[in-house]
Amino acid sequence: MNALGEWGVGLFTLLETVFPPIPSEIVLPLAGYLAQLGRLNMVLIVVTSTLGAYLGALLLYGLGAALGLDRSIRLLSRLPLVDRDDFEKAAAWFEKHGRSAIFFGRLVPGIRSLISLPAGAERMPLVTFTTFTLTGSLLWNGLLIGLGAALGTQYELIDQYSSVLNYAVYAALAGVIAWLVVRRVRRGRQARQARNSRA
Repeated sequence: MNALGEWGVGLFTLLETVFPPIPSEIVLPLAGYLAQLGRLNMVLIVVTSTLGAYLGALLLYGLGAALGLDRSIRLLSRLPLVDRDDFEKAAAWFEKHGRSAIFFGRLVPGIRSLISLPAGAERMPLVTFTTFTLTGSLLWNGLLIGLGAALGTQYELIDQYSSVLNYAVYAALAGVIAWLVVRRVRRGRQARQARNSRA
């Protein structure tokens, strides 16, 4: 992250929005921590992370508008570690909460990245979509970056345990990936068993 700088943070949030297994809950607090140490500009990482989240959301919005919800879900659920059920949950959230789902959905893990697809498919006005997405993304990103900065005030303690912190981050990433793989395999087996039982 030091090498990529503030715009790298924006790139991470863009990728996280389009490809949900990338966890913003790890990336953004780390950016806030580095800003507290003076290695990154705090205001700029809030701006770039919010811009990245918006551009990623806009890509999914455009996909939903161009292909429709069902075709978009079929296409994106082929990505590694991405599950069709996650898209369907986002669509149900949008159907239940309407336009406010875009704002509040940006604050809910698992819904945050995917809520743009049904918004595009339903042709939500772009001005409304943009307003709610930017506001929700700014709130979420600011919170995570602020938490990382607050942690950065304890830099002496962190420096003392930096190797432990590194291993904890690696373990968290490995745990997320393992959970996604196991979930995908289990759902694949359940789908095959359901097809076999019907045959």
